[in-house]
Amino acid sequence: MLGNLKGLLVTLSSMLRKPVTYQYPKEHKPIENRYMGFPVLMWDSQISEPYCTGCMVCVRYCPTQCMTAVMKDNPLHAEGVSKRRKIVDSFEINFGRCIVCGICVDVCNFDAIEMSHEHELSKYARNDNRSDLTRLLEMGRKYQEETDWKPKTNAKESEEEASS
Repeated sequence: MLGNLKGLLVTLSSMLRKPVTYQYPKEHKPIENRYMGFPVLMWDSQISEPYCTGCMVCVRYCPTQCMTAVMKDNPLHAEGVSKRRKIVDSFEINFGRCIVCGICVDVCNFDAIEMSHEHELSKYARNDNRSDLTRLLEMGRKYQEETDWKPKTNAKESEEEASS
């Protein structure tokens, strides 16, 4: 009898607590800033071009070889608007092969690729998991708006200018 009452008290006390589960399709758990979702390409809004130069460092270091990139000459560099001589012409990531390790972000010298908050990219067909340059830049802009992202290299330069 006493055991039954203790069990009932445990049940009643847990009924009064706030639920910890989310009804997934309807409710989304808030994503923390440090969350690592799929990689995306970042957009330089000052010059209106992607940060990516197509240097292929991320492609070479990727352990699953899920990325492909092609570079071209930057027309804005010829006009004197941009400092980047080369720019990405095409970029593709196969999210079906990506293991979300973040190595591509670590090796990028231009702050062109970041781990976004995107994690709901499942598809029914295997080939639908590929994302091209326009989709990656679109997801990157969304990530920049959500997090007020600033490139690390530009932040270092602005700190040096402010201190001198």
